[in-house]
Amino acid sequence: MDKNSIIGLVLIFAIFAGFSWWNAPTEEEIIASQHKADSIAQVQKEQGYQDSLYRIQAQQNRDLVIEETNIVTTVDTSVQQQQLKEKYGAFANSVIGEDQLIRFENEVLKLDFTPKGGRIYSAELLNYKSYDSLPLVLFKGDTAKFGFTFSAANRLINTQDHYFKTFVDGREYNGQDINISGEESVTISMRLYADAGNTYSNHQYIEYAYTLYGNKYMFDFHVRMKDMETLIDSRQGFLDFNWMTNLRNQEKIVDRFNGSAIYYKFFQDDVDELSDNDDDAEKLASKVKWVSYKQRFFSMSLIADESFLNGEIKQFQSSSRDPKYEITMESALAIPVVSAREMDFGMQMYIGPNEFKRLKGYDLDLERQIPIGWGFFLLAWINEYIVINVFTWLGGWGWNYGIVILVLTVLLKVFLFPIAYKTYTSSAKMRVLKPEIDEINEKFKGKDAVKKQQATMDLYKKAGVNPLAGCIPMLLQMPILFAIFRFFPSSIELRQQSFLWATDLSSYDSIWDFPNGFSIPFYGDHVSLFTLLMTVSTIIYTKVNSEMMGSSSTQMPGMKTMMYMMPIMFLGLFNEYASGLSYYYFLANIFTFAQMYLIRLTINEDKIHAKLQANKKKPVKKSKFQKKLEDMAKQRGLDPKQTKK
Repeated sequence: MDKNSIIGLVLIFAIFAGFSWWNAPTEEEIIASQHKADSIAQVQKEQGYQDSLYRIQAQQNRDLVIEETNIVTTVDTSVQQQQLKEKYGAFANSVIGEDQLIRFENEVLKLDFTPKGGRIYSAELLNYKSYDSLPLVLFKGDTAKFGFTFSAANRLINTQDHYFKTFVDGREYNGQDINISGEESVTISMRLYADAGNTYSNHQYIEYAYTLYGNKYMFDFHVRMKDMETLIDSRQGFLDFNWMTNLRNQEKIVDRFNGSAIYYKFFQDDVDELSDNDDDAEKLASKVKWVSYKQRFFSMSLIADESFLNGEIKQFQSSSRDPKYEITMESALAIPVVSAREMDFGMQMYIGPNEFKRLKGYDLDLERQIPIGWGFFLLAWINEYIVINVFTWLGGWGWNYGIVILVLTVLLKVFLFPIAYKTYTSSAKMRVLKPEIDEINEKFKGKDAVKKQQATMDLYKKAGVNPLAGCIPMLLQMPILFAIFRFFPSSIELRQQSFLWATDLSSYDSIWDFPNGFSIPFYGDHVSLFTLLMTVSTIIYTKVNSEMMGSSSTQMPGMKTMMYMMPIMFLGLFNEYASGLSYYYFLANIFTFAQMYLIRLTINEDKIHAKLQANKKKPVKKSKFQKKLEDMAKQRGLDPKQTKK
């Protein structure tokens, strides 16, 4: 460090030292400052005492307010209890409770129970998804009602508004989730107790007991009453059990032939239903075995062990904020109550898929909800004993259902081959006679039509040709065609099964959706490729078949036009229908072309023509009926030959 730097530092230190000495306080200032500090401390001490006093007084005021509030609350609670007692009588205590869901799950169902109403709060099918790949929830929340409405000491009691106590296998529920599987079972009991002062009477209650199983959609449901004869008026001999649900749409399309509707079965009688997808109601005046809320592929059924005395059912459209809302269904079913002292009414509930084999296995006619052609016994017989069994057997191989439909079509065509062969042979006979039919038409052109028809029939008779022979085999095939028409759209096995470009064989297979909501009347807002292929192949088949039939098509020109119009009409009908059905009809047309080609290779029309000409030279055989008429005439002394002259 040089000399100049040292001098600079000394000068800076001297300046700070001089400034500090110059500003130092005098002795008088120090004494005054101390006196001021002591005064401030005294004021703060006094202020602290005052704040403490204020805090003590404030706490005392709060305690007084709380005490007064408790007094008011006690008074209000007493008033409230009195009001509830006046309104609900012996069920006043159960109006207040805790909303706690009891969660149950087995291998196929997930159910939430709620103590309010003692009912199922929501139901989900674990092995299925909705059309938009969300969990398939059949109902949820307050969109469902389940329970009794009855009079107790001139008070109207609705069990839906009261809280039940929950027991699991006889033990009080403690908040655990309930999970079972396989052959396991569990009983969830919900009890609505009557009041005993400010508590509950343990020996007076209404009980809903649900016994559920580890791998089943069907479960037991019992309604019991214990020592309720002094509270429930049972002089009518029954109580109405009310069941209401807002059904949610689970499918992409609504099937006009297999829609949502209430089905019901009278005791030891047939199954009936309300109108599909429409507002409807019915009074069931006699005993009822079961009532079912049926959708296209799923249903919820309430089944009595014996029977309900009678009932009323109703379905209608109502307002709902649920974007998936479809329709509301409700019923009031009369449960017999001889005595409310000891009553146990047994039922079963089914919440699950509309699988034909599963429903038929219950032996309750629940399968009648699946529309396979019950209106005409032959259609139902074909579907139940042939189509469904073959379809189930093929599906058991684990193949894609597009392949299953292909194999089913081949098997049906093989089964119907004799009929197809007979139809083609008859068409060949008509075709070789066409030149002679044309001569008859030309001969009687503009003349008596009756004589022309008589000449034509004489030709058929001499040649040994029955003009109806080709129609009869076709009529024999019609029941199978109609049976398939009813089977595929109602088959849950096709639901959400993809094949080629079709993502769901139970719905339409759109390859192009029209833009901006544009829609063609009687057609729709999209193009279904399988339907288009079916229509084109049907038109081609109609043309080929018309050429095969020869002169028969010229006798009724209006019918020929109609035959071409039908495929166009079906184009609009099938465009929004199950693509699996359109795919089947398309395959059926393709295999029909193949059959026609193979049969044509085996038939020599020249030989058929020669045989028909030979038949014309033979004497015409009289039918047994004609012989019988002639014999009767001879017995009366008449000669048929002379009579003809």
